[in-house]
Amino acid sequence: MPPRAGTTRETPPEPSTTRQARAARRRRRARRLARRRAAALVCLIGALVALAAGVHLLSAPARTPESPSARRATARRVETVAASKVAAPKATHARPVRLVIPKIGLDAAIEYVGLTGDHAMAAPSGPDTVGWYKLGPRPGNRGSAVIDGHSGYADGKAAAFDDLPELGKGDTLYIEDASGRLASFIVRKTQLYARDANAAEVFAPTSSRRLNLITCTGSFDVAAGTHSQRLVVFTDLEVPEGLARQR
Repeated sequence: MPPRAGTTRETPPEPSTTRQARAARRRRRARRLARRRAAALVCLIGALVALAAGVHLLSAPARTPESPSARRATARRVETVAASKVAAPKATHARPVRLVIPKIGLDAAIEYVGLTGDHAMAAPSGPDTVGWYKLGPRPGNRGSAVIDGHSGYADGKAAAFDDLPELGKGDTLYIEDASGRLASFIVRKTQLYARDANAAEVFAPTSSRRLNLITCTGSFDVAAGTHSQRLVVFTDLEVPEGLARQR
């Protein structure tokens, strides 16, 4: 009930511990906001630089074909990962360490690549590995993460993304991060680009959690030292049905 005329209602002083807790919460919120802004800025700068540069895969020296025992070991690991329980998506994923694509029997270590002297996305150092564009988001985080790899390698040697054209809508691939977690991605579409085409869609900032795979394809241009086209596989982070309804 309201105070009677002639009286005053005094608000009791706030305990110092409450004031301190409230101030600490404000500081934590400010730090989280600053970290988000910094991460978004880094991703945006990396995406803009890549957009300006376009997508370009470099050639690399030939290698010795993979041995039968190594192929069998890869196949066993691919089957194990495919049968594993994939961890539920989280807000921030650790740096990626391996890419596994069961359909094409791929289990490849992930290198971290940036930009070449020509301001194009660098390629991995050899045919066995793939390269994550470290100036963009990590796979599983918001934005368009990008991984490239070789195909059609020198002298017909096997390379990580030789069989990438076999992937189609609905296929699954996995990223293992440095914390040992697995994130599952579903192929949304595949698309061919001319070597010098605008690749804005590949690196574009987005609120979704995407992973795009790139490799060379088409005829080999001897003068340019690369292939005439780029194949891009667009994928989205798989979110369990129960979590998807909550988002």
